[in-house]
Amino acid sequence: MNKQAVVSKFSHVKPGDTEFKGGGLRDFFLYRDLGIADATGGQVICHLVKANPDLPPEEGTGWHRHDCEFQIVIMTKGWARFMYEDEETLVGAGDCVHQRPGVRHYLFDYSPDMEYLEVVGPAEFSTVEVEPVCEVPLSKGWAV
Repeated sequence: MNKQAVVSKFSHVKPGDTEFKGGGLRDFFLYRDLGIADATGGQVICHLVKANPDLPPEEGTGWHRHDCEFQIVIMTKGWARFMYEDEETLVGAGDCVHQRPGVRHYLFDYSPDMEYLEVVGPAEFSTVEVEPVCEVPLSKGWAV
């Protein structure tokens, strides 16, 4: 992480202070900034991510990894199905996942109410597409 940054800001973001917006890493998700990147001088980003109700799951994220030093996902609502390397993992509300640096993964299905808190260090990190690790189950979509 950026150990040179001065972390001197107090931050308190309330629900009405920031809104969920598109334009993040994935079009089928909406993102709500929680002000932590600014407060930590870029050492950490913390945002809420939720399913975009206008774009149900089709193909998911594709196989990728993140160039970061630290990443956790805390599922606050709903569920998501991931492949972590060759292991299918269901992450439900209340679950916490530490995605070790460089782990190859694929989010391929999620509930319409899915929402999670993601914490990543440093705030500026890259996402790198990788070769498929294994076959991925099909999304069940949101059909009733």
